Amino acid sequence: MTAITFEAHGVELMRYVHEPDPQPFEAPKPYIHPLRTLAGDVVTSYRPHDHRWHKGLQLTASHVSGQNFWGGGTYVREEQRYIDLDNNGTMRHDTLDVRQDGLSGQLTWRSSRGEPWVEERRELTIEAVDPANGSWELVWHTTITGLRDEPLRFGSPTTHGRPLAGYSGLFWRGPRAFTGGEILGPDGLGGEEMMGQRARWLAFQGRHDEVDRSSTLVFVPEPGPESHWFVRSGPFAAVNPSWAFHREFELARGETIARRYRIVLANGWWGTERIEEHLAGRRAAESGL
Repeated sequence: MTAITFEAHGVELMRYVHEPDPQPFEAPKPYIHPLRTLAGDVVTSYRPHDHRWHKGLQLTASHVSGQNFWGGGTYVREEQRYIDLDNNGTMRHDTLDVRQDGLSGQLTWRSSRGEPWVEERRELTIEAVDPANGSWELVWHTTITGLRDEPLRFGSPTTHGRPLAGYSGLFWRGPRAFTGGEILGPDGLGGEEMMGQRARWLAFQGRHDEVDRSSTLVFVPEPGPESHWFVRSGPFAAVNPSWAFHREFELARGETIARRYRIVLANGWWGTERIEEHLAGRRAAESGL
């Protein structure tokens, strides 16, 4: 593994692994692990025994025109189950430029046969590091362009027949200690009923083993339409603002789509009011108000 680390105020905030583990079944791709709060608490999991291909925070896709860039088995509608197929692709950096506050680079998504299917431009930026507030933010901006002559169809297990399994896109797997954590959303929303629902942000709160602390992560897709959320607190902690929860989308050759996500990593247990106040303050700061 080859990785880049980023630090602030004496804490290693994150480690970006850009040359990942060479396990074809796990669909090798770059990922972030460990990801930490300003208190130094780790808020990601790496290769958990239930899903070895879940690696921290990563951008991925489970169903792309028959290819699996997610890892593991592929849900097959006709069989109504996951099947291990020889269809796991890879995502590799072609270029990588590192800054003090983040990185940018170009990646190629290649099929299991090594064919270039997607060109991705990725930028990660560390923002709003605020020890007084006990929080910092990671902005993940990605642009993908189709390279295949035939349009690519992006879907999920749900679009292929499995209910409430619409994962696709930016995916976070929390530490084992976060199992059973609290899920919050805006406007009184929250809990497991957030699965497959739209919301402009979603927060996950969990308690850490070994230390008497908790953490809150707030996921904010921006700008654009509200996401349908894939979220679980059991049997494991996971959050994904899905690209294709209920419906597939196409990406033609030369066509480009962009997605931008903000993740707030906060010390302690933030309630809905504090989350809304923080996000409003960030919007005001960005607009110069």
